[in-house]
Amino acid sequence: MSDLQELTNELMQDPDFKKEYEALQPEMNITRAILDARIRAGMTQMELAEKSGISQADICRLEKGTRNPSIALLKRLAEAMDSTLRIEFVPKKT
Repeated sequence: MSDLQELTNELMQDPDFKKEYEALQPEMNITRAILDARIRAGMTQMELAEKSGISQADICRLEKGTRNPSIALLKRLAEAMDSTLRIEFVPKKT
């Protein structure tokens, strides 16, 4: 197990930390999905920028999580990566 995973597991024992961590998960999932899709498509940020018409700097911000994408922007990215955008609502575990 990595040091980061060990630290995360330790911090997740704190209810306040866990609540904040879980609150950030939707944004982190979008960020990770964009990055994973680009890598799976075998594209650089610059190639994705050229194909989508979205600046490379904005793609970088999306992948870092410092910019929140609109649905329209996600659709443009999906099209540029020859992918289908799918958004899901998953029931919470009880």
